[in-house]
Amino acid sequence: MLARLQQFITLSLLTSAVAGAAWSTNAGHPAWAVLGALLIVFGYALFLAVEFVLVWCVHGNDPAPKASAKQLLKAWFGEVLTAPRVFCWQQPFRSNREPDFLPELSGQRGVVLVHGFVCNRGFWNRWLPRLREQGIPFVAVNLEPVFGTISDYAPIVEQAVRRVEQATGLAPVVVGHSMGGLAIRAWLAAYGGAQRVHRAITIGSPHRGTWLGRFGTSQNVREMAQGTDWQRALEARESAQDAACFTCFYSHCDNIVFPASNATLPGADNRHVPGIAHVHLMDHPEVLKEVLAWAKPPSSAASADAVAAPLMR
Repeated sequence: MLARLQQFITLSLLTSAVAGAAWSTNAGHPAWAVLGALLIVFGYALFLAVEFVLVWCVHGNDPAPKASAKQLLKAWFGEVLTAPRVFCWQQPFRSNREPDFLPELSGQRGVVLVHGFVCNRGFWNRWLPRLREQGIPFVAVNLEPVFGTISDYAPIVEQAVRRVEQATGLAPVVVGHSMGGLAIRAWLAAYGGAQRVHRAITIGSPHRGTWLGRFGTSQNVREMAQGTDWQRALEARESAQDAACFTCFYSHCDNIVFPASNATLPGADNRHVPGIAHVHLMDHPEVLKEVLAWAKPPSSAASADAVAAPLMR
């Protein structure tokens, strides 16, 4: 469903840009044609810029370090390059390029990948070939309905975890980006807690909500606003042992989840990645390195470094 929606949006924008340029050129206004096409194709960069201004303004007394203007500018540029690749190519047109990989390998731990809001399994396309090359089994889920409650995603995660468990005989490493981290916590609360997972790794997940959530209209976005009843109900079902199995990556340049420390969990291994925006966090080599370190034996650490390094631009 989401892939078709993003295909429609991407093709509509491109068609509008071409049609507008052709009309302006025929009307004798070639400069307007160029300007109109640029606004349609790159208008999202202006929208992203507003988000980074809000990151700066909303920081307040958050314990995470406040990003400098230079760091925010660099993060904005990285997100401008990354977002179109993910939302206009990988997810709409290449979401099934890399099928799930479940060889029955005794002793090899697997990975479950859980995407975030308005994403699908294509989000992980740059990771999947690297996991396959390392012989690491994986399942990448699609969370649906796209605009439902996060609680309904727990059975989807459970199904993926069971598939990996059946193939490997081991509890998996479960990785979530953004809303996917909350889906993982909802799954743990509903299906047995920390003993079901070898390690949970979240990337820019709004564990304590996000300032932007106040503008949400869908149920899952409203649940990701700061201090919601849904979050308090989830926390009431969790134990200290659950938090201890998490590694949480967060950034003071995250343009979606801010203030930055909202992406941390008390009792977890919280890792600050400076100068990286929300979607671009997935490309940081330290994130994939952490996943490989938990999925592979300690003797494979050098291999993990070599695989993770090419991800970062």
